[in-house]
Amino acid sequence: MSRKAKTGVWVSILAVLGIIVGCFIWYFNTASGERALKTMRSNNSGGLERVVKVYSDSGEMIQTYEGKIDVQDTEYGNKVLFDLNGKRVVIYNATVITEEK
Repeated sequence: MSRKAKTGVWVSILAVLGIIVGCFIWYFNTASGERALKTMRSNNSGGLERVVKVYSDSGEMIQTYEGKIDVQDTEYGNKVLFDLNGKRVVIYNATVITEEK
């Protein structure tokens, strides 16, 4: 392969890498990219500092949880589970509000 062809291959590789890096930078500066990063941090560190408030159907507060919490919910919205201080908490059929500290 000639020197000119090798140079062309390297320029092409660098251009593709530059485009890929640019796409990553763009994506992680969008709102959905920032949410994805926060989700990844939460999954890898065992949760985020949060306050979880549980309400009955009548609007009465049942329980409040605070600490490093990793929340999972179902697609149907009738179950929320999380770990707090090494204990699993599962909540069925209640209104659950989670706030980041």
